[in-house]
Amino acid sequence: MSATPSASSLHIVIAGAGPAAQALVRRLAGTSGTRQRPFDGTITVLSNRDECPEALLELAELPQVSVRFGQAASFIDADAKIVTTVDGMEFAYDQLVIATGSAPVLPPVAGAESSLSYSTIDDAANIGEAVKDVTRIVGRRPLGILVGNGPAAGQAEAVLRARGVRPVRTTLRPTAVVPSTDGSGVQGAAMPATGILFEDGSSMNGDLVVIAEERTARKDLAESAGLLVASDGGIAVGRDLATSVPGIWAIGDAASCDGLRLGLLLSAESSAMLCASGMLLGAPGFADQQAPLAA
Repeated sequence: MSATPSASSLHIVIAGAGPAAQALVRRLAGTSGTRQRPFDGTITVLSNRDECPEALLELAELPQVSVRFGQAASFIDADAKIVTTVDGMEFAYDQLVIATGSAPVLPPVAGAESSLSYSTIDDAANIGEAVKDVTRIVGRRPLGILVGNGPAAGQAEAVLRARGVRPVRTTLRPTAVVPSTDGSGVQGAAMPATGILFEDGSSMNGDLVVIAEERTARKDLAESAGLLVASDGGIAVGRDLATSVPGIWAIGDAASCDGLRLGLLLSAESSAMLCASGMLLGAPGFADQQAPLAA
């Protein structure tokens, strides 16, 4: 039996490189503006994308962090504590964090890229900034067209109302999103979409369009390790974001807690704080205290 690693030799692998994963790296590395002592082990981030966003490149420059671009994790051997990527590369870990996010249940609506989207609680800030600019441009309380049904749409409606938008919600899925014909810019880009079209030729128009359709957790990696999956399809986690398998954690929109996608319960920063605290305060031996809330 191998010796339990000390805090200074602990190696953490993060499968995924989205907002939650980036927030966790910042938290562990002590660059998130907190007084937390920086983690003095090593961190490997497995990104499924070849492109290198600036925020991720900044993290890759930290001495204890290694980012592997284009190396999506595909299989977990929980007994050996090894993650294998799609290219067959193997990474050993002491602690593993799954941050693979979620995917839309349905194909995107035509033109959806010109609308605003609400997928996780972190999107509230982006929508808030867009609403400020739209309000300034139209000179009145904006009318928002909200597409969606379920918890995400309910949250999006509350976000819009809190920011002064009059939301009109439809659960009928449109066939297309209509881009704005206004040349004014929002955050240096084109105005967000202002209308939607339905299959029967009818339409709805406003000052902005928000799409908040349901998503499903990317759980294939978790299933390869035998992790408990919640009834909503997300990776079941407890209050400390520990999964049902010792040494493995799940954060962001891949996880599920209390019957909701974690992305709808906690911001990326909050998830990172909980996960980092659990790993660093509980290691070694934290696995004995796991207690997933979802089943």
